[in-house]
Amino acid sequence: MSSVEHFEDLKVWQLARQLTSKVYALARQGDFAKDHGFRDQICRSAVSVVSNIAEGFERRSNNQFQHFLDIANGSAGELRAQLYIALDLAYVTPEQFRDIHSDIVAIGKMLTSLIRHLRSSPARPASPTPSHKPTQPPNHPTT
Repeated sequence: MSSVEHFEDLKVWQLARQLTSKVYALARQGDFAKDHGFRDQICRSAVSVVSNIAEGFERRSNNQFQHFLDIANGSAGELRAQLYIALDLAYVTPEQFRDIHSDIVAIGKMLTSLIRHLRSSPARPASPTPSHKPTQPPNHPTT
């Protein structure tokens, strides 16, 4: 972990950020957009994954980071379950389901691997918070 200075450098955070954008895009379509409670819940689950990765990293301790990665992994499981419901309600197509499902599974594997790595690593020493390095906003096609 010593080579990673910012949570934005973590591939798992980058993928979780992309996943969140995909979930929001789907939730804006058709009947999905009209089901406010479910739409809001599935979006919150996606946001929880990316947010807990960032928050845990910024805690600057391996134990705290592991804890928040566990929460992010739980939110990924919740998101996966909600995706099945979206498929059952025909809010997403089978192709959209497979695309997002594979992203969630990949993120879950990365989170599990990172948690294992942190458990076997020496504790990170407390250090001042490094300066924030903003990432470029994604280029979203207009629809």
